[in-house]
Amino acid sequence: MNITFSDFTHETYIAGLSGGLLIGIAAGMFVLLNGRIAGISGILGGLLQADKGDKAWRVLFLLGLVIAPYVYQIASNLPSATIETGSTQLIIAGLLVGLGTSYASGCTSGHGVCGISRGSIRSIAATLTFMMGGFITVYLTRHLLGL
Repeated sequence: MNITFSDFTHETYIAGLSGGLLIGIAAGMFVLLNGRIAGISGILGGLLQADKGDKAWRVLFLLGLVIAPYVYQIASNLPSATIETGSTQLIIAGLLVGLGTSYASGCTSGHGVCGISRGSIRSIAATLTFMMGGFITVYLTRHLLGL
């Protein structure tokens, strides 16, 4: 797939800016009002071992992530998405992401959105590592291996 500058429309910029602002506001409110980081892997992982009184907000947070596309669909059409890989590869990729977030003590939302905004050196290093790993993986699989 070749992406050119003409593929980016005015609506693309507005949607990206709006989404980024909403994520930033939500993450900021979450830490200011609850004293917690909006890192998805930490929220999900904490759900699996949380105290009884600590589960409700975690379930609601994750449920909001699942419901959000349906709410968005009320106002606008959902963008189309094409997945060009098989279920086995998706499962392996998901397990590797889970393993990586365990080693990094957080995910891209926790480190990339919340950690960098707090000036955390550890989060900056983790996010740079995530991004570099992604760049290398895409280069190897798409350009060298032709997958």
